[in-house]
Amino acid sequence: MRIASAVALLLLASACSPTPPPTATTQPSEQKTPTTTATAAKTCTVPDVVGMIHQTAQDTMQAAGLFFLSEEDASGQGRLLINDRNWKTTAQSVAAGTVVDCNTRIKLSATKIDE
Repeated sequence: MRIASAVALLLLASACSPTPPPTATTQPSEQKTPTTTATAAKTCTVPDVVGMIHQTAQDTMQAAGLFFLSEEDASGQGRLLINDRNWKTTAQSVAAGTVVDCNTRIKLSATKIDE
């Protein structure tokens, strides 16, 4: 019985041990050099959104392919621009007409429209 148990343990251990992968031998002339192709970044032209209702400014930026937008209260009060239609865009961090990578972050500053 002990011999059978030892054989079973030996078989189990050999079945669970990893087998090293076979090594391929290639001739130097057969080796392939990896090729990389540089993908050009997509560019977008920044539109002029100063003076627009903030929601319209965001829509205009997105229509131009610019989606990485942030916003700030230009008054310095730190208010959140919850209802974008109650704010007017007063500045943009990237000048209008500038050609940028479409993933460029653009900050829009706005002031609240008096009600």
